[in-house]
Amino acid sequence: MRVSGLNWQGLMEQLQEALPYCEVTDQSLAYFKYPRRSVKMNLPVKMDDGQVRVFQGYRSVHSNARGPSMGGVRFREGLSLHECEALAAIMTLKAAVADLPLGGAKGGVDVDPETLSAHEQEGLTRRFTSELFELIGPNEDILAPDVGTDSQHMAWIYDAFNEGRGTSINGMVVGKPMALGGSYATKDARGQSAAMVTARALEDSGQGVKNARIAIFGYGDVGSKAARLLQAQGALIVAVSDRHGAIYSSSGLDLPALAEHREQGGSVCGFALDISKDELLELDVDALILAFDFGTVNAGNAHKVRATYLVEATNRAVLPEAERYLRERDIRVLPDLVAAIGGVVVNYVEWVQSHTNFFWTADEIEAVAEQHINRALDDVMNVMEQNGIDMRTAAYVLALSRLNSATEMRGVYP
Repeated sequence: MRVSGLNWQGLMEQLQEALPYCEVTDQSLAYFKYPRRSVKMNLPVKMDDGQVRVFQGYRSVHSNARGPSMGGVRFREGLSLHECEALAAIMTLKAAVADLPLGGAKGGVDVDPETLSAHEQEGLTRRFTSELFELIGPNEDILAPDVGTDSQHMAWIYDAFNEGRGTSINGMVVGKPMALGGSYATKDARGQSAAMVTARALEDSGQGVKNARIAIFGYGDVGSKAARLLQAQGALIVAVSDRHGAIYSSSGLDLPALAEHREQGGSVCGFALDISKDELLELDVDALILAFDFGTVNAGNAHKVRATYLVEATNRAVLPEAERYLRERDIRVLPDLVAAIGGVVVNYVEWVQSHTNFFWTADEIEAVAEQHINRALDDVMNVMEQNGIDMRTAAYVLALSRLNSATEMRGVYP
């Protein structure tokens, strides 16, 4: 259910719900309904045992109507070209909601990175990059970290691209190490936007953040940042999960002590009452932040969710068939197009710094990110209020309107 749920059809159905509220031409819709380019690659890699193994790699560029495409490179077992195309379109929408001069892309390799040594991962990353030499670049398609990849993978991409092309261009990849022109706040950005959107929703509902009960599904960089920011405003973080399991405390978790426990033991388990990850999803909380991967809430478990707000801190954590059911139960989804927007904002900031070779401080970057996130949230909420629609539909309306303006002005080539 989880994998089949992330599909182009679901994306298009949500697009159709937005069309009555925006003026979009047939030309603009034609551009949006099809990826600009999708590439499938066979990637031979020499493994540590001397054998050659061939991996399947993909890269899909959805749009460059508003600027060069940008999107993650994920190493995930079961990855398909179809998944990359859907996620690339979501990236196009997020960049438009944030009003950034970028389009969307996504790619990666069908592999479980934990089954590979560091040397094998390096070889696979370099091979993936070499197959895309003529298609990527700072003004064409910009690569970024995603599920299963990090700043080290981006460093290998940076090196492979520049060695292969005989250049020293660092703007063709973001999420790089600081020593190679990376930026502050890249690990914190999506957590920052998730926390800001959650706090705004709680305040607007009249409840407020203080003493609000929050659960986090996926306590990594994104989930832990959101938890810290919300706890600093008085929220109670009552449950968190990682890949090993989940914990619960009705009085709220001590996050600094939890960080120490996790560093020593490698998991959140054992710090408080151990519960299953399914039980965490069923908790009666004010907000449930979903910071793992797509399809966390689907048709199979949506009927068990009791949170007032579901916050998509990662792309498509709530699948379309689940969202329809949640809407009937008045459970409100704060969508990825707004709640996860911090990632694309900070990646954009790094790209700008790479172009200018002028780098900002951590405080400056956090302030810029906050400004962009607040402006996007204001714009989406204005569309919501004007039309009486939910936040995801409003985000679609805003994004499609901006994409329509760009495609109409550019026209059709040739």
